[in-house]
Amino acid sequence: MSDTNGPYLFDVGVVALAHTDAPVRDAALAYVRDAIVGDIDAVVPYPTLFGAHTVLTTYYGRSNADASRLLANFMDAKRIHWYDRMPETVVRGGFTQAGDANIGGWDGYYAQVAIDEGVNTVLTIDDDFERVDAFDTEIILSSDEFSELNRFLGN
Repeated sequence: MSDTNGPYLFDVGVVALAHTDAPVRDAALAYVRDAIVGDIDAVVPYPTLFGAHTVLTTYYGRSNADASRLLANFMDAKRIHWYDRMPETVVRGGFTQAGDANIGGWDGYYAQVAIDEGVNTVLTIDDDFERVDAFDTEIILSSDEFSELNRFLGN
């Protein structure tokens, strides 16, 4: 994996999947490991961690303590650009992105962060970000892998 399409913004689903025992987690884990060691330029908004915590405890069956420990450890990665702001302009821009692209409010916020931070590619497990033209979207799971994930989750 190269950094030719970076910097990358990590969506909640990618961060959560990397911290699971799901059979398709390697697709996400490879990006997370590359970000941790600095092989790719990664932008991760802090709210992504709260979203990943919710996904880990609600859908993947992790305990609150386990999810908290995993994500706190991930926060120790010093080579990741941790986006720690939520200014009004980004929030308003996020709502504009959400309305224009017909995506959820959180995805609109992440889209606006990606734009403001000069992100070239958003890493995700779904196709919502493909509706935003300001950056590339890389869906890290193939349709077969996504089906396998759904089977693993009991969907």
